[in-house]
Amino acid sequence: MSRSPDRSRFKFSWNVRVGFSDTDAQGIVYYGRYLPYFDRARVEYLRDRGMLGMDVGEEGHEFVMRALSVEYHAPAVFDDLIEVYIRMARIGRTSATYELEASRVRDGVLLVTATQTLVLVDLAERKPMPIPDAYREAIRAFEGEALEA
Repeated sequence: MSRSPDRSRFKFSWNVRVGFSDTDAQGIVYYGRYLPYFDRARVEYLRDRGMLGMDVGEEGHEFVMRALSVEYHAPAVFDDLIEVYIRMARIGRTSATYELEASRVRDGVLLVTATQTLVLVDLAERKPMPIPDAYREAIRAFEGEALEA
């Protein structure tokens, strides 16, 4: 089983318990169920920063998913407690990339790794727009020098 060598780069994590409906016929977490876990961890990360619903410009501008990459390392099963580690790894002019790891709490086994890239868009125009400096500075204040710009 694979263990993450260094989680010190993560300053935030969120726990989720595997429900029966999260498992497939083999009794392991269905691969697609990790996506809601990751989305929820991202929401909790922003909530913890006081940035959930934070203005990113005028109303009608939101972050939307642009790219997602997931790698599966080991299975989780019903009732496992999973810790999802999340950090913003990069913030660009119009996009932000998160790095995530999910591990089983009881033994620390690395289950899944992922990256998510979101783009700030004007919903009416469906075009990318610059991320406001206030948003960028709030993330940098938390992530520090590890944040790639």
